[in-house]
Amino acid sequence: MKKIYLLFSFILLAFSVHAQWQSNIRLTNDKAVSQTSYNNAWCVAASGDTVHVVWYDNRDGNDEIYYKRSTDGGQTWGADVRLTNDTAESVKPCIAISGSVVNVIWVDGRDGNDEIYYKRSPNAGTNWTSDIRLTNDTADSWFPSMACKGSDVYVVWEDKRNGGMSEDIYYKYSSNGGVSWGSDVQLTINPAYSRYPSIAVNGSDVHVVWFDYRDNNYEIYYKHSTDNGNSWLADTRLTNDTASSIIASIAVNGSNIHVVWTDMRNGSEDVYYKNSNDNGVSWSKDVALTNYSGNSTKPSIAINGLDINVVWYDNRDGNVDIYYKHSDDGGNNWDADENLSNNSGSSYLPSIAISNSILHVVWFDFTDGNREIYYKQYDPIITTAINNTVNSNLALDLHAFPNPAINVLHVECNNNINKNTMLYIRNIIGEVVLNKKIEISNTPINISSFKNGMYVVELKNNMASETTKLIIAH
Repeated sequence: MKKIYLLFSFILLAFSVHAQWQSNIRLTNDKAVSQTSYNNAWCVAASGDTVHVVWYDNRDGNDEIYYKRSTDGGQTWGADVRLTNDTAESVKPCIAISGSVVNVIWVDGRDGNDEIYYKRSPNAGTNWTSDIRLTNDTADSWFPSMACKGSDVYVVWEDKRNGGMSEDIYYKYSSNGGVSWGSDVQLTINPAYSRYPSIAVNGSDVHVVWFDYRDNNYEIYYKHSTDNGNSWLADTRLTNDTASSIIASIAVNGSNIHVVWTDMRNGSEDVYYKNSNDNGVSWSKDVALTNYSGNSTKPSIAINGLDINVVWYDNRDGNVDIYYKHSDDGGNNWDADENLSNNSGSSYLPSIAISNSILHVVWFDFTDGNREIYYKQYDPIITTAINNTVNSNLALDLHAFPNPAINVLHVECNNNINKNTMLYIRNIIGEVVLNKKIEISNTPINISSFKNGMYVVELKNNMASETTKLIIAH
């Protein structure tokens, strides 16, 4: 190897693994109202380094659906994109993604009553299809929620078409990426209110929760289909208390189902949680995630394996702020609450998504004197190299692939590899799980025994040191 005589200065290499939320980022900047949806819907979604956000906004003189994306993991953001264009209001959006396909639904009044509309982008938000009307009835359809996997898109909403003062939960499904849709399916038949459904899917299993007045007070109910919604099992009542339990949010991973909701059994609004580890056959006890004299309400949930992440808004500090709580063992134990927004103005209706173990949270906020959309990100692994080299020619040009990796990781070093080059792989708590001398580029590493999760790959020698993040997903 050719010798290189260059001045090299190493001041500090700092590696830290800790709970690190980045600063709040204001996404909108207009004197009109910009607002997120209720917690049964999600206004943020992420895939890889691309983060997608939707909201409704009246900057055009009436409420319209707007969209914004980041292609670098939430660090910088593109321009606002108006998705709807009609003199009637378009409100309450929900977003769901599958790879580069972005699906958006919302409530729209262009037909003289409120109907559910849909549109999609096949290329990660660059271009959008025309609006598609999903419901067609003289009664109102309201508060939609959506999930997707591959080319399958699933939608639920509350609907007043059966007359009287009651609402029922309806379901609709597309197997071809939203190009065409099946018939509306009525999931509840009640003389009382069934409201605010939330949906999650895994394989052909479809899981829906909502709140319901059939028991003469509001309770959380659950329904399950094992065949993409062609048939449905009986309703399951998840809560049983004389106080109201309302507005649930659901997430699923395999046979593990997680539900959060707002509950008033302690005299004020609190966030409650329960789960099922057998695909909805049986359920754990209710767990109070908050319990104090103020109000904690409208929780949104996102999961990654055993990591359960919940956000809500809360007035315990004399101001309404966004709070966060986390469990790393499937909901058995929970960390302390964290105030995420901590703004001078009130913060409402948060929504949460996760990609590559990075959390993305959006909400609307009054700090600027009117309702604006804010964003915050949490990266579980923070790596910082300060003055690692003073000459870019010293760069090792580290590449670790594929990422996510399954059983074999290839480590490629294109510059400055020498007999002193070492590879280190650290887990999320900073422990070195592998160290190995690297003498040739494109070295295969057996990682079949490593647990799924986030890791840091470091390559270093007497000339330089570089790190990169790695996901292992067997």
